[in-house]
Amino acid sequence: MKRINLFFMTASLAGVLLISAAFSNCEQETTVKPLKASASNKGFAVVELFTSEGCSSCPPADALVEKIQQDNFNSQIYILAYHVDYWNHQGWKDRFSDREYSNRQRQYASWLNIPSIYTPQIVVNGKAEYVGSDQGSILPAISTALEQPSISALTLHGTIENGKAHIEYQATGKQENTALILALVQQSAQSSVKAGENAGSQLSHVQIVRQLRQVSLNSDAKKDITLHLPKDFTAKGWELVGFVQQQSNGKITAAARLNFQAP
Repeated sequence: MKRINLFFMTASLAGVLLISAAFSNCEQETTVKPLKASASNKGFAVVELFTSEGCSSCPPADALVEKIQQDNFNSQIYILAYHVDYWNHQGWKDRFSDREYSNRQRQYASWLNIPSIYTPQIVVNGKAEYVGSDQGSILPAISTALEQPSISALTLHGTIENGKAHIEYQATGKQENTALILALVQQSAQSSVKAGENAGSQLSHVQIVRQLRQVSLNSDAKKDITLHLPKDFTAKGWELVGFVQQQSNGKITAAARLNFQAP
């Protein structure tokens, strides 16, 4: 786990669960049985990972979320991997990194009263944070989140045209001081790292956040937003994850995903 001193910045910013896991060290295989919720429960878990290709402690966390993703595909678990930029000075620039993702992590430090930011870090539903490779804490946290009914609801619809994604959204329920966060996600990628702490490694990534947008919510009305898509975007292999987040404390109250279809 790698920590750095925190400099606060303003960021513009489902029932019994069956879990069986065996996780030893970062070189060994992670086995995670599906995390399931009863049909009568509308719980969800937004799992936000802060990671970096330049951090030698991060590959085990990347492997953990990849296994959770594989074993719980299309479930109410929404994994988002933010590649922070503050390790880029260690000899390797993470091609997926962005200052905006580092600032989001700093915002969580403020919300959760954390004295420093570090990688790998996982935040579940905006309520609690964990060392990103700590499966023994993260899986129960996801299970608990899946048991909690949502206090609001979110629907997403979208079309792709001329390099743009036109998204229609509607959030209903309690919305006082809330925002809609939209994350454009590349579902997988590989990187050959040539320098830095992971020099010589072939890294595997899932659910890479490539674009992040925030919209204030002040009514139940349907609204829309347009996203400019990256040049390497393809309808297959990408998705949009949206969630409603309270801006006073970071708690997430609803989530949804949109799987893109070719026009």
